[in-house]
Amino acid sequence: MTQWRPDPALIRRPAYLSLADQFARAIHDGRLENGERLPTHRALADELALSVQTVSRAYEELIRRDLVVGEIGRGSFVQTQRREPDPPYLPERPGEVIDLSILKPVCELMHLERLKQGLAWLAGELPASSALSFRPNMVFPRHRAVAVEWLRACGLEVSPQNVTLTNGATGGMTVALMSVAPPGSTVATEAIGHHTLVPLARYLGFNLEGLPIDDEGIVPEALDAACRQNDIRAVFVQPSVINPTASLMGSVRRSQLAEVARRHDIAIIENDVLGPLVEDRAPPVAHFAPERTLYVTSFSKITVPGLRIGYLAVPDRYVTAVANRHLVTNWMATPMVAEIATKWVSDGTAMELVRWQREAVRRRLAIAAEALEGIAFRAHRDGLHIWLPLPDGRAEEGFVAQARLQSVAIAPGASFRIAEGPWQPAVRISLGSTTESELRTGLGVVTRLLLADPEHLLLAI
Repeated sequence: MTQWRPDPALIRRPAYLSLADQFARAIHDGRLENGERLPTHRALADELALSVQTVSRAYEELIRRDLVVGEIGRGSFVQTQRREPDPPYLPERPGEVIDLSILKPVCELMHLERLKQGLAWLAGELPASSALSFRPNMVFPRHRAVAVEWLRACGLEVSPQNVTLTNGATGGMTVALMSVAPPGSTVATEAIGHHTLVPLARYLGFNLEGLPIDDEGIVPEALDAACRQNDIRAVFVQPSVINPTASLMGSVRRSQLAEVARRHDIAIIENDVLGPLVEDRAPPVAHFAPERTLYVTSFSKITVPGLRIGYLAVPDRYVTAVANRHLVTNWMATPMVAEIATKWVSDGTAMELVRWQREAVRRRLAIAAEALEGIAFRAHRDGLHIWLPLPDGRAEEGFVAQARLQSVAIAPGASFRIAEGPWQPAVRISLGSTTESELRTGLGVVTRLLLADPEHLLLAI
């Protein structure tokens, strides 16, 4: 039985949530270790002068957060070694919830109509190769040539032979990592980074090292030190606003990272899924280190979510490795979706949708600035989200849970945590996942939770 006990003086309403937050902090701080048995519901209720129902609800909340496991006949035990990380977003959207947890572009009826028009065009113009061929080289030469045009708009000059079409950025990331990071190797990345990297590293068998970041992203000196101390094979970066903290890396910093990678002969994987959406940005890192950068971009976050197609541009040294790994994991991108993307790039529809999206997210950011007036947060005018650090004393999981109880879903910052060490609780809030009216309402709930005494936010249980 553990010696640590919750402090009854710190319990606030709703009591079960406050109690769960105390346990969560103790687990995160190491005062409760993996496998420790918690007091029985009755014993803790008597000790804290609470009802058994309140303690039971607190334990249920800890089980929901994957911090505790209950075993029939044995009791409740701390579980800090999680089997699978939870996604930062709601896997399903239940009714009556303002979902600000999932990162997506602003979408209106116009987007659905555009995609319907694209599918109608495809029905009449579908090439035989896209419908009948199993051979990627029979399907994609024309698409690669058009991809070069789009990559040029992203700030990158590349040959068609160096481009692989993928079913979105996730497929491109996975193939890139498989091509440069064999099992047992180490990949460096931002301390607060892409939420799929941790499980992906486990599945593919490489190690992940989170590096210190500042307002522009990875600190070059930290990457240099990591390469000197460890066998780093690659660095994964998100330099253009899509990273959780919404930071934009300047030209000098990109050049410095490229030089560190060149000095230690490591690969760079650059995730640039927003591409030309971010206006007046510096050239991609791939521009500064074209001989070692695997560049990933896609369309689903800047045009229409259903247009799940992307481009992976790689230097000559990785062309064969990427082709082989893409073949065994995906065979090839979906030809019919590629047809629509190629048409949209060629006729200007894709860039038109990007410009529309840019104006839409700027309006959303203005709404956020008004709703969160006086509250510090990070954002970029062309980004799809904001990063909101929580004030001292606010437990991240508890804050997310309180928002959820008021029918607002937001993403916990810990979902993007790569490096261990001191942690500033934060949340990520999507700007494009719902209507402007619901966004304003959801941000109002967040503001009230931040500014009001938590004791007065919810009814006692």
